[in-house]
Amino acid sequence: MSTIQVKNITMQFKEVIALNDVTITFDENKIYGLLGRNGAGKSTLLNLMTNKIFPTSGEILVDGENVLENDNALGKIFCMCDKDLYPKEYSVKKAIKWSKEFYPDFDTEYAYKLCEKFQLSPKKKLKGLSTGYNSIFKIILALAANTPIVLFDEPVLGLDANHRDMFYKELINNYSENPRTIIISTHLIEEVSDVIEDVVIIKDGKKIVQDSVENILSRGYSISGSAQKIDEFIKDKEVIGVDTLGAFKTAHIMGSIDKSGIPDDLEVTKLDLQKLFIQLTNA
Repeated sequence: MSTIQVKNITMQFKEVIALNDVTITFDENKIYGLLGRNGAGKSTLLNLMTNKIFPTSGEILVDGENVLENDNALGKIFCMCDKDLYPKEYSVKKAIKWSKEFYPDFDTEYAYKLCEKFQLSPKKKLKGLSTGYNSIFKIILALAANTPIVLFDEPVLGLDANHRDMFYKELINNYSENPRTIIISTHLIEEVSDVIEDVVIIKDGKKIVQDSVENILSRGYSISGSAQKIDEFIKDKEVIGVDTLGAFKTAHIMGSIDKSGIPDDLEVTKLDLQKLFIQLTNA
């Protein structure tokens, strides 16, 4: 069980400041969503956590130890990213074998069970995998690694709807049996919203939100009904988005709910995380 502390991290590439004085604590035994638009700094942060790049200033600690060239701290982290960790000539079976050498707690039996579940042949060469099955291969290694911290950077790249659903269900089952710190960086906010517990939102290299999904969504609500009724209701409200289908309209609103002021023919539901994210990250 491990905690990651990101302390006053700044990362500058020549004239570009990818991260600007970012401080975040990722507590143990939680599933986090790391959200941000393209170029916000999400992948940069994950690369810093795994010592692939070095910060301009600040530090990152795992259980109080700096990750900088620290094998003990880095050994507690497995990062699934877009880069390939193994030679393309390797088979899936050989990659699983070597994963056990790198991560002593790697569950080989579980990895093969996942191969069967996702219909990935262990004999398949990595160079022959499609984009989707390359992601599945990396997901299998990440879930089987049994490290206290697992980082997923766009884990469902190339996966069809069925495989994405399988991944989310397997992730929850895996976490239920073996709680740990999991961070998912993704653009598919609507899909992941039922999986993550806490959200960290980065905008232009700065952390703008860190809170539980429950707390964030309690800041507002969605209301649906006839377009005419909705238009009347939202005149004095802070509207962050509207969806229209024919004469039916749904408005997403920031603010507390006054149930006594809501007409009976309008339906109130929980705020949509994706709509809130879009509003918070708009320029």
